[in-house]
Amino acid sequence: MSAGNIERESGSTFMPRFDAQGLLTAIAVDSESREILMVAFMDAQALDKTRETGLAHFHSRSRGKLWLKGETSGHFLRVQEIRVDCDQDALVMLCRPEGPACHTGARSCFYRRLEGDALQRID
Repeated sequence: MSAGNIERESGSTFMPRFDAQGLLTAIAVDSESREILMVAFMDAQALDKTRETGLAHFHSRSRGKLWLKGETSGHFLRVQEIRVDCDQDALVMLCRPEGPACHTGARSCFYRRLEGDALQRID
């Protein structure tokens, strides 16, 4: 293993590893209930803006640009803590949601479970 990989996986230096599209996975979790709220992607700009403002920013793959969660709905995610996985290609953000996290109006984007071949709403 190279010195860079050793530092990335065991050290204390933040060295985010973006994929070939310049993205990393970001999982938003409610800081109180620990419920998974949503999964999205961040590029370097979104990560920088999130760290600078304390509000979750993502890279919108469909729009191809920076996206502030809540910019149109007012349902912001206030980031309390960012946790980094072992190889630094995924983040878990402990957030305080200000309203539903899902664009459907559901509290979480994970509001259905798979039962056989059907989806059942979780309330």
